[in-house]
Amino acid sequence: MSQIQQMTHTTIPKEVLMVLAVLQNASFEAFLVGGCVRDLILGLKPKDFDVTTNATPEQIISLFPKTFYENTYGTVGVVTCGEELGTVCSDENVKIVEVTPYRLESTYSDNRHPDEVLWSKDIEDDLRRRDFTVNALAYNPITGEVIDPFDGEKDIKDKVIRAVGNADTRFNEDALRLMRAVRLACQLDFDINPVTRESIERNAHLLNNISRERVRDELVKLVLTDFPMRGLVLMKEIDLLQYVLPDLERGIGIEQNQAHKFDVWEHNLRTLQHAADKNWPLHVRLSAVFHDISKPETRRYSKEKKDYTFYGHDVVGGRVTREIMEKLKFPKEITDRVSMFVRWHMFFSDTEQITISAVRRLIANVGKENIWDLINLRICDRVGMGRPKEEPYRLRVYESMIEQALQDPISLKMLKTDGKRIMDVTQETPGPKIGYVLHALFDEVLEDPKRNTEEYLDKRAVKLMKLSVDELKKLGEAGKEEMEEKNKEQVQEIRRQFKVK
Repeated sequence: MSQIQQMTHTTIPKEVLMVLAVLQNASFEAFLVGGCVRDLILGLKPKDFDVTTNATPEQIISLFPKTFYENTYGTVGVVTCGEELGTVCSDENVKIVEVTPYRLESTYSDNRHPDEVLWSKDIEDDLRRRDFTVNALAYNPITGEVIDPFDGEKDIKDKVIRAVGNADTRFNEDALRLMRAVRLACQLDFDINPVTRESIERNAHLLNNISRERVRDELVKLVLTDFPMRGLVLMKEIDLLQYVLPDLERGIGIEQNQAHKFDVWEHNLRTLQHAADKNWPLHVRLSAVFHDISKPETRRYSKEKKDYTFYGHDVVGGRVTREIMEKLKFPKEITDRVSMFVRWHMFFSDTEQITISAVRRLIANVGKENIWDLINLRICDRVGMGRPKEEPYRLRVYESMIEQALQDPISLKMLKTDGKRIMDVTQETPGPKIGYVLHALFDEVLEDPKRNTEEYLDKRAVKLMKLSVDELKKLGEAGKEEMEEKNKEQVQEIRRQFKVK
């Protein structure tokens, strides 16, 4: 019995089963197809469910109350639930299920799109034109029927990515499949079949015919897998990387100084891999792989230090990173963010040289919302150097100072009043008494934060202003000392939190 036939309907959302049932009740064939079938076999939750059928687009549209049809490939988006239909979705990912008629093979003059789209009545025609055997399976969960003409289940079991039929033909049809093979291998932790791998090497140049946006999207999917380092190494081995990230290859064989165990190439990849191990987001992963992109052109040998230096590689790298991402048509927001991280990733310095003002300048350069991601990048950088500790003492000192800089200091600014308001409510002229009153009020608010209201502070200011200057001065200085003591306690607590002195 096929592994997928052993699965129950509970694995598949009711909305998907409904789409299949409607088609079959209308005397049409209908199957789940592609990646969702592969994921079901692997015991993974599919991100989406694609349906294929021998019905035409017009026939599909006629069977459902709400559909979308805005493409030239026959795919109809069937709305299965939600406000439009007055029902609640069991899973938002299946609110729209894509249904596509069986299609025949066609010529691909641009190595990306079929020259014409023709419908078929045979499910095997549709499977024959698909990219890899692991994606060329069809499954009917209602009847339990499995269509597997290219031994896709066996390749899934053997953990192999293999092209359907003639690999050269598949890659000439759609050259993006060259990168997809690598991405799937990393995503699923599979190997690429030797014949398919040879074909990728032979046809690698076809990536030049693919739009940079498409290449970017496939690169992003690769970087977001659990094994991006393996993927980029594989892309280098089979000659794909030169058509995607040629600047990254420049680091191969570029030795570094004694602080590093690896050349620039391997260091960048290991830095990326640690970001993936930590499951950090895309902008941190891209910053990791690009952070030392410009070390090759900035490397100099210092006779004085008897070692290599890379002065300015962060500044140059920020510009190069921006150029790379703009060529790949990344959105401006993430391009700005990643190039900024590369520019400022060398903030790290000796604890004796760190000052709170320098930390505040760093936060001003990258923004409060980015500072901890920059720290995460630094952690990845350190692990990528071959260092066993993610966060040594020096980095923890820096982290504690960042936390200190981010927290608003305990100050008079916290009061819901100020000197001008006090003068307004007391009719007092400017002078030292205003400052004494403010500090006296602040001391009371530290004692009981509930007192920090405009109403209370106004009334209390009027009473305090009736005291003599000496009495006010004594109260004000006590408040000032209390404020300074609270600030010291705040800093000490932060130091304890980060286990630094």
